[in-house]
Amino acid sequence: MRFSSRRILVSAALAGLMAAMAACTTDSPAPSTAASPQASAAESSGSGTGAQSKFFVQTDYDAQMAMRSAQPAGPEGKPWEQTIDANLVETAKYKKDGPYHLCFSNAAVNNPWRQVGLKTMQAEVGLHKEISKFTMLDAEGKDDKQISDIAELQGKGCDALIVSPNTTATLTPAVAGACPKLPVIVFDRGVQTDCPVTFIKPIGGYAFGAEAAEFLVTKVPAGGKILALRILPGVDVLETRWSAAKIAFDKSDLDVVGVEFTDGDAAKTKSIVGDYIQRYGKIDGVWMDAGATAVAAVEAFEDAGVPVPPINGEDQEDFLQKWSDAKLTAVAPTYPTYQWRTPIIAALKVLKGEQVPKMWNLPQPTVTQENLATYLKPGMPPLHYALCGCEDLPGYPEKWGGKP
Repeated sequence: MRFSSRRILVSAALAGLMAAMAACTTDSPAPSTAASPQASAAESSGSGTGAQSKFFVQTDYDAQMAMRSAQPAGPEGKPWEQTIDANLVETAKYKKDGPYHLCFSNAAVNNPWRQVGLKTMQAEVGLHKEISKFTMLDAEGKDDKQISDIAELQGKGCDALIVSPNTTATLTPAVAGACPKLPVIVFDRGVQTDCPVTFIKPIGGYAFGAEAAEFLVTKVPAGGKILALRILPGVDVLETRWSAAKIAFDKSDLDVVGVEFTDGDAAKTKSIVGDYIQRYGKIDGVWMDAGATAVAAVEAFEDAGVPVPPINGEDQEDFLQKWSDAKLTAVAPTYPTYQWRTPIIAALKVLKGEQVPKMWNLPQPTVTQENLATYLKPGMPPLHYALCGCEDLPGYPEKWGGKP
């Protein structure tokens, strides 16, 4: 590959984060709950892809690549209860009688992935009569507010604290400070301490990023121009998605002509893609670290009157529908929103003194051309995420914006 151009647009805005993902996401060196920001011996400067992320950890990358083909253990048809390569830990010291007051410090509800996830979590809470109270504080995408939220929740009589961190490093001290006071369950995005009882995530960002990049490597001819679209830096699950994609691209004959931050904003995504089409005349593939703005990227090609190249999105319904209608060459790695059910289940297990995985790795399916029809959900809103695992929950589909 050669370096043709690279423009990095960095913003603190978190609008449109996914990813989903999201969800939302979270990749970590065992037994820690997030990837330590350390350089790897495999670090490469890779033409067009820049230096490897400080979040890259070779052992975690290798583990996730292996987990992609592993068979999960757990109840069939309930991937939110399944585990891959579980290392169980004892929780007898947290055992207590119910009913229970569960508390949740949420990074944000500022994008569809997180909105779908929260509805799913709230519905899961409703299944358990032993939960007498569920208190959630929304950090609104602000680190300082979430630090304050975690401190506030420790004074509310919570029996267990669930945390979805806004960013990895900044929230680590707040989580570490809470751990001695009550059992802490972290999910979605990680922190740089192993003090939480369990860390819940799909296989992780490396698996997501590799799945999308490898698809492009197989679909785009050698020398093809790739545009990589990222949301923002500093979130472990997004950093590791790009880390894995970088490895795949650096080994290929593809030409990464741009790595751009979109802030998860559809208009900005469309503008960036349009600029690259004008600059190069042809873009042969688009890689995205989250799929919430994938439709905007597709529309940029349509508006320019040029074919839509191979692209990855996510399991958001608008992208899946666009894929089907426009007969795109596409793939959709996922960061399933069904993971929002798992922290509630885990918290109850911990409070009942039952074993839980230290690293709770959930299955992470991929939407392909072969199974696309399975994930298209008629009557669900465009911004719904297909892998919500919510179809069996009370109130579905209406509570998720769908039509009965």
